[in-house]
Amino acid sequence: MARSAGWWAGKLRQTARYLTGRIEPRERAELTIWLTPEELALYDAMHRADRRHGLDVVATLRAEGVTDPELLTAGLLHDAGKGDTGLAPRVVHALAVAYTETIRSAAMRFPGMRAPLVRMRDHAERSAELARVAGCSMRTVELIRWQDAPRDPVDGERLRLADEAN
Repeated sequence: MARSAGWWAGKLRQTARYLTGRIEPRERAELTIWLTPEELALYDAMHRADRRHGLDVVATLRAEGVTDPELLTAGLLHDAGKGDTGLAPRVVHALAVAYTETIRSAAMRFPGMRAPLVRMRDHAERSAELARVAGCSMRTVELIRWQDAPRDPVDGERLRLADEAN
């Protein structure tokens, strides 16, 4: 199935943010107001690109009037399980999700690609488990776990749409 120009533009924007995205000290400092020390430690352990993305997802949610701290925390930490994954596995993952898992299967044959591609494939579950260990509420954990196929028709869908928009 062919993807729209909008999908490709979004992926190019994500790639640019992966390469150049920064977190301002002010943005990081604001997190201490609403995250627990354990949640903040999980955020700090995330890849820079995923931290930037989380902040952008939270900004989108807030722009829509969301004030629910559990949903905002899910938005911030939903990609924690991606770990220190490089750009190539992220691109392969996006193409596999958009087109066919055969792309991922083929790429796994290349040296060093299997572990990051598995991490990308399983990141929602891994992120949910990391959030649970960090002491996030079960609602936050479940919003993260089901980020791609929300079970919560309102807030889960809000998270999914904010994630796709960023």
